[in-house]
Amino acid sequence: MAHQLLYSSPLSYSLTSKGRHISLMSRNGLLLVALLVILGVYLPWVRSPLFLFPNRTFSSFPPNWRNYSLAQAAKFVAKDGTVIVCTVSYPFLPFLNNWLISVSRQKHQDKVLVIAEDYATLYKINKKWPGHAVLVPPALNSQTAHKFGSKGFFNFTSRRPQHLLRLLELGYNVMYNDVDMVWLQDPFQYLQGSHEAYFTDDRTRIKPLNHSHCLPPPDRNGVTYICSCMIFLRPKTGAKLLMKKWIDELHAGSKVYEGNDQPAFNWALNKTAHQLDLYLLPQAAFPTGGLYFKNKTWVEETKGKHVIVHNNYIIGYNNKMKRFRDFGLWLIDDHSLESPLGKLE
Repeated sequence: MAHQLLYSSPLSYSLTSKGRHISLMSRNGLLLVALLVILGVYLPWVRSPLFLFPNRTFSSFPPNWRNYSLAQAAKFVAKDGTVIVCTVSYPFLPFLNNWLISVSRQKHQDKVLVIAEDYATLYKINKKWPGHAVLVPPALNSQTAHKFGSKGFFNFTSRRPQHLLRLLELGYNVMYNDVDMVWLQDPFQYLQGSHEAYFTDDRTRIKPLNHSHCLPPPDRNGVTYICSCMIFLRPKTGAKLLMKKWIDELHAGSKVYEGNDQPAFNWALNKTAHQLDLYLLPQAAFPTGGLYFKNKTWVEETKGKHVIVHNNYIIGYNNKMKRFRDFGLWLIDDHSLESPLGKLE
């Protein structure tokens, strides 16, 4: 049905359809104008991440994101008392976006809180996804993609237990992920019971499917090899004790651990294991990269059981990206609009 706008005077328009006239100064005409205005404002947002991922009101945000506190941010993103946390510096925004796509597919993106390690990351994320990034001073250098084992990498990761402890003290359940991970299924279904700390084994030795969920026995050097990159904690005394001990170990052995905070985490686990309720997550569901990406037979035998894949046991930004691409897990090339950040330029 053809419609035509006819001009007659500065205050008078009419819409004609088969001879019927609607004056824009009439009630119906004013409603039509209002509808056109709304559509003109609304339609450009349809493809925006803020439209695809609506969230709560932004009215409580500070005018300057530097004043946005961890407590404010956690309160904003928490859902059912739970926060999903990652720490990110600017060079790793593509990995963050890749991880976020996989989290969004499991409908948990609203719980995500990005702890930005530099102001460039803070502003970039909050511009695209207001309220989901916070910076806990001091800010680090935003220009360097730190390699595993470097001093910069250690400075970046060694603050992790401080952030997690603060969130526990605020009363939240906390899941921590590194962003070189991809979710294939919903991990929350595996957080059975009411244990205080859930973790994964970083060894590549294959375990039986019905393996024990206790802390694995230490090796000949008296240490375990638990991964500090995927942790779930409940705000209980034991979990807080573990984080405090991790911080203590990092401070006490900073030269020994420089470049890697994971040994300190394992020493803390072993020293506090008798004081908290620990739970080792299933290897088939949470495999280390040294197993998932290098043992095709095991991957085929455990097909359908994988939940979170960790792209570790490889060093280098570009090497990680290539491996994800080789295994069909680099999602941002074709699915960036599935991320609440949309396509990053």
